[in-house]
Amino acid sequence: MIDLGALVALRAVDEHGSVVGAAESLGFTPSAVSQQVKRLERQTGIALLERVGRGVVLTGAGRHLVDAGAAVLTDLEAVEAGLHRRSGHVVGHLRLAAFSTAVRGLVAGAARDLLAAHPDLRLTIVEQEPWETVDLVAAGRVDVGLVHSWGGAKVEVPDHCVRTPVLADEADVILRHDHHLADRTVLTPRDLADEPWIATSEGTICREWLGRMYATLDRRPRIAHVSAEFDSHLALAAAGLGIALVPRLGRAPLSADLRAVPVTDPVPTRDVVAVHRRSMGDSPAVAAVLAALAG
Repeated sequence: MIDLGALVALRAVDEHGSVVGAAESLGFTPSAVSQQVKRLERQTGIALLERVGRGVVLTGAGRHLVDAGAAVLTDLEAVEAGLHRRSGHVVGHLRLAAFSTAVRGLVAGAARDLLAAHPDLRLTIVEQEPWETVDLVAAGRVDVGLVHSWGGAKVEVPDHCVRTPVLADEADVILRHDHHLADRTVLTPRDLADEPWIATSEGTICREWLGRMYATLDRRPRIAHVSAEFDSHLALAAAGLGIALVPRLGRAPLSADLRAVPVTDPVPTRDVVAVHRRSMGDSPAVAAVLAALAG
């Protein structure tokens, strides 16, 4: 009989390309992962890994075992979720991935209340970008992911995963207090047509939405500075180096040098969505996490 725990270890080695990476993702030591894979090789009588440079890759037999075993592991996950549902207990180890502003503005407080209500639950939080989070959930490396999408700039979710709406988060234009638009009660893209922007990098969801906001003007926003962190956007705006579109969720308190002005036509709104695998639909731990995130 194939050891399912060892099969999980082999799949992790395949995903990470090394025993060390697999061990970090599973919370084991590299030695423990190596022993699990060796046990699997003894059980099957076939070599499942081969060394390539400093890493390892699956042999043909190893690839067949991981691919064929994926359905078995999915079914087992569903069985475990159903078992927990029948018991009614919120237990086990649940892994949650979320983007940075959600970690600050939502997950930290929700996790505190969740663990206080369910002391037998163990929660691991990892910060990831939305598209990486979807990949982690889809591959079974985390159990619940928080992602965001802005209007037409959506994150695609595979069919074996479920989306659950959590909240709608609006963004404001952040300007220095002495900016000529700082006293306005609301702004439109036309008002901002010639302004220098502080933005996230090309290819990010936030940057894509900023471009879509200018679609009615038949032009592109003028990007003056690029930063991945919204806290840096605030600092650059406070220095008078440009304006920024910053979501409210997880936003640091504004200094006296800054003003936040709402935007309309369109209102910049990002939908925050939780994602989990369908096979975990009966899990009380997943249900508890979703309820905590929804407030």
